[in-house]
Amino acid sequence: MRESAAERHDRLLELVRRHGTARVSDLAGLLGVSPVTARRDAEALAAKGLLDRVHGSVSWPAAASVPGGRSDAPVLGLLAPSATYYFAEVIRGAHEAAAKAGARLILRISDYRPEEDRARVDGLLAAGARGLLVAPGWRRPQDPAEYGEWPARLPVPAVLLERQPAPGTALDGLDRVCSDHAYGTLLAVRHLVGLGHGAPVLVARADSPTALSVRAGYAAALGSLGLDAPRAAIDSVPAELDPEGFEAAVRDLCAAVAQGATAALVHNDVDAIQIVQRLAELGVRVPDDLAVVAYDDEVAALADTPLTAVAPPKREVGRHAAELLVERLRGDAADESPRRHLTLLPRLRVRASCGAGTESAGTASAGASFDHSINRS
Repeated sequence: MRESAAERHDRLLELVRRHGTARVSDLAGLLGVSPVTARRDAEALAAKGLLDRVHGSVSWPAAASVPGGRSDAPVLGLLAPSATYYFAEVIRGAHEAAAKAGARLILRISDYRPEEDRARVDGLLAAGARGLLVAPGWRRPQDPAEYGEWPARLPVPAVLLERQPAPGTALDGLDRVCSDHAYGTLLAVRHLVGLGHGAPVLVARADSPTALSVRAGYAAALGSLGLDAPRAAIDSVPAELDPEGFEAAVRDLCAAVAQGATAALVHNDVDAIQIVQRLAELGVRVPDDLAVVAYDDEVAALADTPLTAVAPPKREVGRHAAELLVERLRGDAADESPRRHLTLLPRLRVRASCGAGTESAGTASAGASFDHSINRS
């Protein structure tokens, strides 16, 4: 498999970190690339402040690229599965907290390929990270067991982001900050029931930890409210990647409406918007025929009929995690102090898709970017 530029950059950084200083021509031979490619890589890394470059050589920064040259300020590494959609806000919160603490945040993206997470983290360490914020790129239920051991053996302090490992595992002993998706799902179900609807139909992804938590939270919410699911959950898929699967999901939801369902909870926003558009083409009106609550609240406010949505506190997750990591690095939270599992509660933002005329629970953020092909969380 051809090596990516990011992987080559990580190898280059590790070589310079190990030797302190190296000629670019020597690095070309060690990396197995042309001198032109090595020079361009060195220039790109120097422009980011990861290397010092002088007269054909590169060297490891004396102060580890700390803003303002402060040698006591930490460099934080962040591994995220995506820099768009849901995780854009998590990253923004972490960046703001790091900057406020006088630290520098460097980022690697796994693109939801958990088998590459460890290599990305090695790149962060090679780039000078003294502590790590880690959101593994898990997608399947078995991924935590298959790829969940290495974060517990990291040589630097680490905080998990938006991931809840199984109790009793090594990963469960790390600091972590995450959203309580079970609580968020309960908010949605309780809201719909409070409006006079029966148990909503669940339309949900199954390709991310958030999706799996929403599914589990839905069952728990129905149990706590003494309700039975009107039917099995409908599997949601991206319309762009699987048009036939998407159409089948919409048709299943139409059939549920024909059988008496009056409400639905849909994960995620992009799917919800596209489902509502297709429902209208098939003669099912929102909210007249079906009340809809979306989960994530990234772009729900931008739908033709603004969607009521559960809003996990994504930015605050990033902010609290970075603050905790800085504490660990500066000794404010000693190694012998208890690890922390901080769980933040989502909010419900009420809009027109459940019959409300205006928002009544805060203003949703519509500024985060998203990618239709990987809008997971």
